[in-house]
Order: sequence, then C-alpha cells, then structure tokens
Amino acid sequence: MSGVGEDLAIADTRELVRTLAEHKATAVATQVTDAVVVGCDSMFEMDGVVRGKPATPDEALSWAVASRGRSGELHTGHCVIDTATGRAVSDVATTVVRFGDATDDELAAYVATGEPLAVAGGFTLDGRSAPFVEGVDGDPGNVIGLSLPLLRDLLARLDLRIIDLWC
Repeated sequence: MSGVGEDLAIADTRELVRTLAEHKATAVATQVTDAVVVGCDSMFEMDGVVRGKPATPDEALSWAVASRGRSGELHTGHCVIDTATGRAVSDVATTVVRFGDATDDELAAYVATGEPLAVAGGFTLDGRSAPFVEGVDGDPGNVIGLSLPLLRDLLARLDLRIIDLWC
C-alpha cells in the first residue's frame, strides 16, 4: 500500500487517475531498490460525474440504481517506475462498462455485501457485481484495476519486456 491520499483538485478524470497512479508508484518506489514498481488508480465516470469509491451504502445503492441499463467509462491511471534507472512512464486506459437491468432486490443484496464500498464506481468484474455488468468495450482487465496491454506498452517505453518479469 502506498498510503497516498486521493483528494486532489484535478477536474479532468483521466489526469486525476494518472496523477494518483504516479503518486502511489512514487511513494512505493522510494522504499525499494532494483525493482519495477506499478501504481494504479481507477475512477468511474457517467454523464460527466466522477465516482471513486462510494462513501456509504446509500451512495453505493444510488449509484447502482442510476447505472441500470446504462454505460459509463472506467478510467485507470497506470505508472511504472524502474527504480534501477529512475525512469518513469505513465498513461491511462479507458474501458466502457455496460450495465444490465438488475432488480432493486439484487442491487440491495449486492450493497449489503459491503463490496461496493471498496471499489471505484461501486462495482467490479471480479466480484459479486459481475453478473450486473452486461459487457465492456475495451480491456476488461482495466476494469479490475490493471490493463495488461497498457502495462506491456509502458514497460516497453522503459526498454523492459514483460516476458522478462516472468522469471
């Protein structure tokens, strides 16, 4: 964990998540040597309104109800730092998320699990809310929190190969 606060006065959502990812990666990179550090941060945007993690169950339920049958964009900022060289790169991946028409009972039961309070936009593809996501346009891994195609690209910008991290 980076311990970085998420309250920044940046209006553009893509710029905000990129900056947060950079702050998180930098906080960790200062504590390690000879490592590749990856920092990420996500926010969901619907109708120009940004949603981080819901503050309360009531807010989570309100967001879930408002998302039914609609779509929005999940933006994830990524920052990779090679501590051996001190070089860093960052970028943002965006995936369109399309929600199904979940019932009131289903959404209330989902919120009661507590899961939505821990994730950007109050939903995730790798948890209990997955059945309520009708589909995505773009990288599904990005919605979970790490776009592997973007990570591969960022590593290449640092003259690193993703296959070198496999060993």
